[in-house]
Amino acid sequence: MSARDAFLEQAKARILITDGAFGTEIQNWKLAEADYAGTLGLGHDQKGNNDILALTKPEVPEAIHRAYFEAGADIAETNTFSANRISQADYGAEHLVREINVASAQLARRVADEFQARDGRPRFVAGAIGPTNKTLSLSPDVNDPGYREIDWDTLVDVYKEQAAALVEGGADFILIETVFDTLNAKAGIMAVKQLEADLGREVPIMLSMTLTDLSGRNLSGHTVEAFWHAVRHAKPLTIGLNCSFGATQLRPHVKVLSEISDSLIMIYPNAGLPNELGAYDEMPDTTAGFVEEWARAGQVNVLGGCCGSTPAHIGAIARAVEGLAPRRAPVLAPITRLAGLEPFTMAA
Repeated sequence: MSARDAFLEQAKARILITDGAFGTEIQNWKLAEADYAGTLGLGHDQKGNNDILALTKPEVPEAIHRAYFEAGADIAETNTFSANRISQADYGAEHLVREINVASAQLARRVADEFQARDGRPRFVAGAIGPTNKTLSLSPDVNDPGYREIDWDTLVDVYKEQAAALVEGGADFILIETVFDTLNAKAGIMAVKQLEADLGREVPIMLSMTLTDLSGRNLSGHTVEAFWHAVRHAKPLTIGLNCSFGATQLRPHVKVLSEISDSLIMIYPNAGLPNELGAYDEMPDTTAGFVEEWARAGQVNVLGGCCGSTPAHIGAIARAVEGLAPRRAPVLAPITRLAGLEPFTMAA
């Protein structure tokens, strides 16, 4: 059975659980720069380079994966949000991109397989790919609207390098997450499609958009509906929302997406909004209560947490939705749906 088929089979029976935040969990370890740098001798300050811990201190991401699986997660997202050539250049570690991603995926795969062997319940590994700190749609120079720091072909190549390494390490899916620029996401999709052609097999894609304001748009200006129209051709295994806001702010947008998409819906919100010190105060049962409303309304297939969420949050979510029926995807009429910044449906 393929990873897609196994995932869909599980998703028919219950609401699946993905894991929670990695960055804030790593912060709890109070690591020094030397812990990040290890013996790699990179010559740059590595503090904050969470992805490189797969090489220099793998016991940290391993412990976090274990904690989330113990809490009830079905999916491990690899600790590779910034493990791409663009982001790693800030740390002088761009030449280690393949090694970081392979090691991170292998680590998550090993822990996932260990937990599956315990009880027979399938566990999955999603190779996480962040948006990078570059945008294809917008100019970083207000005096030159046509300027771009990166071009399409370069970004596709960057994403493909990372995706290939994640699959090599054992990832079941590629999760293109925290999408602030829809064109960046499409470059990620292209990269995975090229990888599929190279491998001669499917590499299922998960997509997750992040909103930048309460009107429901991402940074490139697309509404939730327009984003879906722009990426539906990729036939993503899941489509959803993460980061940016807590569950209460995402509620109306979850409802919209659940009604228009024929993919599974995966939502993993922040643990509320950060306080004035940047910390997250929302308690696990509070977050779980909010997302339980979506489950009872039949709007979600996969739930988890983003910034500020902990294994306690994931455990509370898993308990809150246990036994609740997963969302049934609508059957969409075969009509032309297009996207600018707003969605457009062509009359039949």
